[in-house]
Amino acid sequence: MNIEKVFYIIISTILAAIFIFFTFVLSPVDLDSRSTSKIKTIYFVDHISSAHQKVINRFNEKYKGSIKVETINLSFEKFSTNERKELLARYLRSKNDRIDIFSVDQIWVPRFARWAVSLQSLLDSMEISNIIPNALQTCLYKDTLVAVPLYIDIAVMFYRDDLLKKMSDHSKIVAELAHSITWEKFIDLHQKYSKVKNPFYVFQADDYEGLLCTFMELMANQNNPIVANNGKVLINSPEGRKSLQFLVNLVNKYGVSPKDVTYLKENESFRFFTKHDGLFLRTWSSMVDDKVEYLTDEMRSNLRMVPLPHFQNSKPAAVYGGWNLMISQFSEKIPEVIKFAKFLLSEESQKIMYEEGGYLPINKKLYDDEAFVSQHKEIDFFKNLYKFGVHRPFMEGYTNVSDILSYFINRAIKGEISVNSALEEAELKIKEKAILVK
Repeated sequence: MNIEKVFYIIISTILAAIFIFFTFVLSPVDLDSRSTSKIKTIYFVDHISSAHQKVINRFNEKYKGSIKVETINLSFEKFSTNERKELLARYLRSKNDRIDIFSVDQIWVPRFARWAVSLQSLLDSMEISNIIPNALQTCLYKDTLVAVPLYIDIAVMFYRDDLLKKMSDHSKIVAELAHSITWEKFIDLHQKYSKVKNPFYVFQADDYEGLLCTFMELMANQNNPIVANNGKVLINSPEGRKSLQFLVNLVNKYGVSPKDVTYLKENESFRFFTKHDGLFLRTWSSMVDDKVEYLTDEMRSNLRMVPLPHFQNSKPAAVYGGWNLMISQFSEKIPEVIKFAKFLLSEESQKIMYEEGGYLPINKKLYDDEAFVSQHKEIDFFKNLYKFGVHRPFMEGYTNVSDILSYFINRAIKGEISVNSALEEAELKIKEKAILVK
C-alpha cells in the first residue's frame, strides 16, 4: 500500500478517536437517559459560538419538555477545518445515530451528501424561497436539496484607519479602497510608504484551503475558474501563472506581505495583524465580530471594511464562505431535527446570529427589512459585494484538489519551488488523484 495512504489512515483513525471522546465522554447528557426520557434530544455538531448558544437556548425554551438540543462543540480554536471534515466523515461512515444535525463548510456538501437526508420534501417552498440564492446554490447536489445554509460569508479586506490617517492623502486612498483599489495601485501605495515598519498586507498563505481562496480570487479577476464545468483543472495556464507569480511577488519581490504569512491561517493571521499593528488584512466578514479576545476595543473601533483589490482592467472578486446544515440519514429524530433546522432559518435566529456573532444572514426578509438595514448600514455593503461573489467548485473531489493546490502554492511562495514547477506538479498530482497527508 502507498505509504501516504497508510499515514492518511492512521491520522484519520486518531481523529475519529478524538471525535468519539468529544461526543461520548464530554457530552453532558447521560446516554442511558435517552431511552427513558420523553424529551427528544438532538445532537448538533458545530463550532458553538455565543451566538449559536443563544439561538439554541431560545429553541430549547420554546420546546421545553419535548425537544432539547445538545451541542458537540468542534471549536475553530481547537480544530482546523480539515480536522473537522475528517472527524465528521469518519464518524458518519460508522452509521451511528449519535449525530443528528451537523454543519459543513459549503464546499463539503458534495462529499457529505451520501450521509445526508434529502430536504426537498421536508421544507415547504416558501421556506426555501426565503433563502438568498447565493447561499441556496451551495446546498444542492445533483439538483437535490441536501443542506440548508446557517450563514454565508464572503472575503473582504480590513484596514486600520488610525494608521492610514498618518498618510498625507488619506481621503483619496479611502475613496479608492471603498470601490476596490487595483493591485497595481495597492503595490504603489506600499512603495510610497515603504518606510512604515508595520506589516502592510496580511493574508492567509499557509498550506490550506484559505490560501486557495486567494488564488481563486486572482483567477476570477481574469475570468478564469480553477476548475471548468466539465471537471477539468485549469491552473497550469497563463492566468494561473500570473496569479501564482503575483502571490510570490507580494512576499518576495515587493515585500507588501511579510514572509510570516506562509504560516498563517485565519485565526493566526488575525492575531499577527493585531499583535504587529498591521495596516491591511484579507479575511472573512464574520471574523471581526466573533468576539475575538485579541482584538481590543480601540482596534475594533478603527477597523474599516472594503472590497479586496483587483487586477487593473478586471472586475473585483470575493470568494464565498459560510457553513451549511446537513441532517444525518442515520438520525432517529428527523421530525424534531427539521423543527430545529427551520428555527435556525427563521428571521429571529438569523438576527441573533448576525447581531451577536457577525454571521451574515441567509434569510431574504432581513435584507428587505428597512428597520434592520437602518440599524446595520453595512448590510448594503454586503449586498453590493455579493455581486462580485465567486463560488468554489461544487464537486465531490474538490477538497483533494484544494489540498494539492494549496500545498504547491504555499511551497512556491516560500521559494522552495518555481511557479511553473508548482503548477505543473499540482496538475499532475490532481490527475493522478494523489492523496497528500498534511
